[in-house]
Amino acid sequence: MKKTTLFFVIFFTSLIIISAIFTAFLKEMPKDNKIALVKVEGAIIDAKPIVEEIKGYVKDRSIKAILLRINSPGGGVTPSQEIFAEVKRAASVKNVVVSMGAIAASGGYYIAAPATKIIANPGTITGSIGVIIEIPNLKELMDKIGIKTEVIKSGKHKDMASVFRGIGKDEREILQSLINDVHEQFIHDVVESRKIPKENIYKIADAKVFSGRQALAIGLVDELGDLQHAIKVAASLSGIEGEPEIVTKKKKPPLLELLEGESNLTDFLQRLLPPLELKYKFVPDGGIQ
Repeated sequence: MKKTTLFFVIFFTSLIIISAIFTAFLKEMPKDNKIALVKVEGAIIDAKPIVEEIKGYVKDRSIKAILLRINSPGGGVTPSQEIFAEVKRAASVKNVVVSMGAIAASGGYYIAAPATKIIANPGTITGSIGVIIEIPNLKELMDKIGIKTEVIKSGKHKDMASVFRGIGKDEREILQSLINDVHEQFIHDVVESRKIPKENIYKIADAKVFSGRQALAIGLVDELGDLQHAIKVAASLSGIEGEPEIVTKKKKPPLLELLEGESNLTDFLQRLLPPLELKYKFVPDGGIQ
């Protein structure tokens, strides 16, 4: 009798221990209802933080979808292309849904193009498929104050785009050719990503902007809706039942990243004073760029 009682005590104690271990194990297991929220805000200058964030979420098996919230007028061509490429790679593995905020124009639209689905608010400013390079001309000011520069160069065009003189005819042709080529790259990527006939894109690729509702009518976006709607779409596409868990990375100010050693002085200064470069950019108070 005592042996039977001891057996049941040991048996039930073992069950309790096993149950506790199993419960703890379940708690540690990654949930399958997570959606990663990646925010792209302001001018697109540095692609690295966004690219690394997306790459991390692609590798994380607990993340079932990536929601890209874009509120940007665009920015540099190269960082926009780098983010575009990473979004394209991510969308080949997981659902990537774009939620457009107040503005997702030029480079802001470009990085959205390869997503699984693009959702805009009816009043979102988007489109602006165009490229610009801005070169200040200080020649008249320099002449007035009696300052001139002496240039020693290895080639005819080495000081092209100098702010201390105007742009010559040959230089303008070179820069225009450069702009045209990058513009063609922009058009090609939108056509390939959105599956819109090239001739249709050419009709709107003069950097004009559209409201979200107008963009829907011409195929630049897939649906109208706010951020919450985009979350529901991402959950539905990924088979998430119930309320999804939203995972996002807390952004640190550039100065704090510098002080904590997470970025170097060069990166910090580039964010404050970006170099002269080609831009996919929409400027509300100065026209379309």
